[in-house]
Amino acid sequence: MTFQLLTPGRILFGRGALAEALPHLRALGDRPLLIHSPSAAEAATLAADLRAAGAAVETRTTRGEPDLPALTELLAAARALRPDAVIAMGGGAALDMGKALAALIPGSGDPLRHLEVVGEGRPLDAAPLPFAAIPTTSGTGSEATKNAVIGVPEAARKVSLRDDRMIARLAVVDPALTEAVPAPVQLASGLDAVVQVIEPYISAKANPLTDALCADAIPRGLTAIRRVMEAPDARAFDDMALVSLTGGIALANAGLGAVHGLAGVLGGRIGAAHGALCGRLLVPVLRANFAAMDGPRPERVLGWIARAFDADRAGALDALEAWIDAQGLPRLAEMGLAAGDHGAVAEEAGASSSMKGNPVALSRATLEEVLGAA
Repeated sequence: MTFQLLTPGRILFGRGALAEALPHLRALGDRPLLIHSPSAAEAATLAADLRAAGAAVETRTTRGEPDLPALTELLAAARALRPDAVIAMGGGAALDMGKALAALIPGSGDPLRHLEVVGEGRPLDAAPLPFAAIPTTSGTGSEATKNAVIGVPEAARKVSLRDDRMIARLAVVDPALTEAVPAPVQLASGLDAVVQVIEPYISAKANPLTDALCADAIPRGLTAIRRVMEAPDARAFDDMALVSLTGGIALANAGLGAVHGLAGVLGGRIGAAHGALCGRLLVPVLRANFAAMDGPRPERVLGWIARAFDADRAGALDALEAWIDAQGLPRLAEMGLAAGDHGAVAEEAGASSSMKGNPVALSRATLEEVLGAA
């Protein structure tokens, strides 16, 4: 048995973690670039605190899920500033943008050279800048992953910029920062977090350490997302933040599966939010996978779902889907997917990097059935 576990250099987790992080953030560099989403209200205070500590901070705002045009524009501006570190604060999109900038600022040339699938996929030509991630949503786990997802409008795809060296030197996960997120975003991001501990657990690339992490995180996340949506309290937000962090570590080391293989293609084609796509695809993909899987893992996952959603194992997936429906998550057709596009999406998804971790090979016809069911 051989495996490795790649994690951020330091993780600060818990309420008040941001306040404790200042000396660690200051130690990253004297001229940090702070990238943040518009909703990251704490970014201005953080910048002021860093300046008071002697850092010459530059700040930039990033909006929406990162795409190649926005990345190229920000990259040119960032290279002109010559920062020696990058700090990103916000949702997964902001963290991915910051991570991509940290990776690309020291290099030269077109970012497309380094993108998977639609680009040349070349390794980075210089080591990334020190990077710190401060999530304000619980979903993508980007604070603990080694890739940044970038939309490429010309190709109608979302693809990854990926390198082991891109993983954060510092991840600051303060659940208090996630409480002000609107309910639809809490639902979509929370479902993404749950998907990102289920897919690594059943992945063909799973290992004993990711199994241990996910076996705790799956039931924790299923219970927490119900509480966040139905009766939120501090513990629910704490648990969701922990599940999101765990998902980032797990996927960075054990991969994902068909949910993300399809979601990556759909995100590029219809522009829907990544978490909403993952949430809507989860149950149909699990049905397809579990119908073809052997071993105890499907039964364990069904048991965790059954307990969280007050069902028996036989009705667990139906209960989860009914709950998702009751929360108002749109179906793929409502997000913009035309029935005539199912075949093309299935074809493209089959070649995605995420699909390599799926526990069983799913045919194009099966993927089309999944899209129809979603």
